[in-house]
Amino acid sequence: MIKKRAMILVSNDPESIRLGANEIIQHLNEALVTYGLQDEVDVTTVSDTGHSNILPLVVVYPEATVYGPVKPSDVRYLVEEHLYKGRIVDDLLAPPKMLTGQIGWLRGHKGYNPAEQRIVLERAGRIDPDNIEEYIASNGYEALGKVLSELTPENVIDIIEKSGLQGRGGAGFPTGRKWKFVRAAQGRKKYIVCNADESEPGTFKDRIVLEGDPHVIIESMAIAAYAIGADEGYIYIRGDYGLAYRRLEKAILQAREFGFLGNNIFGTEFNFDIHIHTGAGAYVCGEETALLESLEGKRGEPRSRPPYPVTKGLWNKPTSVNNVETLANIPAIIRNGAEWYRSIGTPSSPGTKVYTIMGNVNFSGVIEVPMGVTLREVINIYAKGMKPGSTFKLAQTGGSSGSIIPAVLQDTPMDFESFRKAGVSLGSGALLICDQNTCIVDLVKVLLQFFRFESCGKCTPCRVGTQRTYEIVERISKGQGKLEELDTLLDLANEMERASNCGLGQTATVPIRDMLKHFRTEVEAHIRSGSCPTGVCEMAQEVEKV
Repeated sequence: MIKKRAMILVSNDPESIRLGANEIIQHLNEALVTYGLQDEVDVTTVSDTGHSNILPLVVVYPEATVYGPVKPSDVRYLVEEHLYKGRIVDDLLAPPKMLTGQIGWLRGHKGYNPAEQRIVLERAGRIDPDNIEEYIASNGYEALGKVLSELTPENVIDIIEKSGLQGRGGAGFPTGRKWKFVRAAQGRKKYIVCNADESEPGTFKDRIVLEGDPHVIIESMAIAAYAIGADEGYIYIRGDYGLAYRRLEKAILQAREFGFLGNNIFGTEFNFDIHIHTGAGAYVCGEETALLESLEGKRGEPRSRPPYPVTKGLWNKPTSVNNVETLANIPAIIRNGAEWYRSIGTPSSPGTKVYTIMGNVNFSGVIEVPMGVTLREVINIYAKGMKPGSTFKLAQTGGSSGSIIPAVLQDTPMDFESFRKAGVSLGSGALLICDQNTCIVDLVKVLLQFFRFESCGKCTPCRVGTQRTYEIVERISKGQGKLEELDTLLDLANEMERASNCGLGQTATVPIRDMLKHFRTEVEAHIRSGSCPTGVCEMAQEVEKV
C-alpha cells in the first residue's frame, strides 16, 4: 500500500464554485493520474475561506502552501511543479496578508493569528463535509455517545448551565436555562428547532458551519433533544443557502444510515429525527416566533408573548429554538466539561464568539476568538488594521439590528456584560468597520430603510414607526430637517421599543438612539448648516454638481 504523502484542499464555498472550483478539482484528479500521483495525493475541499479576492484557493499539505486565485488552466502546471518536481510555484502564491477564514486559521499553526481559538469552527475547512467518516474520526458523535450512555437529561442540562453558554443569536439568553424550561414544561410532545435563517445583513458565520461541518448541528440537536425530551427536530434554513441545504440533507441521510438518527440511537430507547425547512428570505423570520409560524405553514409574523415557545412553541408544543452558533458549542462542552468551557473567554461570558469582519479594513472574513477581546484588537490583529488613509470612526455590531459603536468604546471588552454596561449590544457577530468618511446620518438612513422594507406590518408601532423615522432621517440627509425633529425621533423610538410586537420594531430603534447619543453634533450639522461633514449625504452631492 502506497502511503499518502500530500493532501490538496480546494476552496468550495459558493463564490469559489462560481469561479471554477469544481473544474479545478476535476483537473487536479486528471493531472495526478497523468503524473502517476493519484495514489500518493488526496484531494478534498475546504469551505471556510473568508477573503473573496483570491478565490478559488488551492492549499497543499503538509507544507500549508496556499495558492490563489487559481484557474483551471493553472492546475496541470501547479501539479507538475509542486507535487511532481517539488518546487513552489511562486507566481501562483496567495498573498499571506490576504489569507483569511479557515485558511488563516490553518496558517495559525505557523504563527498566524495565534490568539484565534476555534470551538464552533474547529472542523470547518479541515474535514470533508460530505464524509461522515471524517467527522467521526475527529471526535464526531462522541459527545452524543457519552450523553446516551453516561448521562441523564438532567445531567446534560446541568453541564450546559454550568458552562455558562449564552445564546449566540444576539439575545445572549442562557442556553441551559432555556432547555430546563422546556424539560419542565407539560406535555409529552416537544421539539428542538435550529434557527439557521441568518438574515442579518453581512453575517455568514452560520453558513460556514452548515457548509463546512453539518454533522455538528445534527449531533448538537440530538443532544438537545435528549435533554429536553424531544423526539423530533427542525432546521429552519435560509432559502438561498443552497449548498448548505444540500450538505445538511446529505448529512442527515448519512446520520440515519449510521444509526445516529432514527430509533434506538446507540442501542438505547432514545428516538430522534430531523427535518429541514427552507425559508423564503423574510428578515422577520429570524425572530423565533415568526420562524415557528413559518414552519407551521403560516405567514411569518411574530406571535404575542406570553406564552413563550418554551411552553407553547411549534404547534403549541414546548419548543427550544437555538441558533446555529449556539448549538455548535454543545458537543465540545459535553466532551471537555463545563469548567473547560468556562476557562475560555470571561467569567460572565464564557467561550468564544464568531465574528464576520467587513468594511474599511485590510482583512475581511470570519474569525473565532475568546469572548472579551476588544474592538481595537479585532481591528489591529485580525483585520490587519484600517485601510491606508483610513481612521476608525465607528463599528456596527450584529448586522442591521446591532449597536453603533463609537471610537471611544473600542477598548471595551466584547462580551455580553461589558457591552451591556456600556449601553450597547454584541448582536449576532457581524462587524462593519467604518472610517472617517462614513456619515452617521446616511448609515442610519440605510438601516431604517432596511427595517421599513422588512417589517411584516402586523403591528402598528413597527409598521408606522419605521416609516416615520425613515422619513425624518431622510429629510435630515437632504438638509431639510429641523432640530425639534430629533426629539420626535426619540419619542418614536421609545414608543416602538415599548409597543412593537417583536424584536424587529424594538431593535429598529437602536441606530436612532446610538446616532443621537454618540454623534449628535454631526447630525445637528446637517440641520444647522445644511451640510454633511463627510460629504456623503444628498445636499453635499448637490453642491458638488453645482
